[in-house]
Order: sequence, then structure tokens, then C-alpha cells
Amino acid sequence: MRDGTKAPGAAGIIHTDFEKGFICAEVMKFSDLEEHGSEQEVKGAGLYKQNGKDYVVLDGDVIFFRFNVTTKAKENKK
Repeated sequence: MRDGTKAPGAAGIIHTDFEKGFICAEVMKFSDLEEHGSEQEVKGAGLYKQNGKDYVVLDGDVIFFRFNVTTKAKENKK
């Protein structure tokens, strides 16, 4: 991944559907996870953030991508 990549682009590196249906990126720093020992503890310390499409991914980010991709339902043939 290149420096300056925004969250949707980083999500797209994992899978194109992640980029297409991007909602938000829930981010914590690896160093915070290492220090606090769990995701819950990082959240409890107020260090877990929700970021939008303009968030620039940084080295050391641990990210949970929220996304939703819907497909058009096929018409039932009788």
C-alpha cells in the first residue's frame, strides 16, 4: 500500500467489494493494542476511532472495515 492511501482504497486492496460498499473504518493503533492487551481495553481507554472516507491509513493501524454491498434481486420467473 502506498503512503497517503485513504481508507476505501486500503479496503479495496483486501477485496474490491470492501471499497465499493465502504461505510467506515474502525481504527486502533497496534501500539495501543499491544499496551492495553485487548480491543475492549483499547476501546475503554478511548483510543478506538471510527473514520470516514477521507481517513488516510497510517503505518501501525489495525482496521476493521465496515461495508455493505447489495445486489439486485433477480425477478422470479413463473
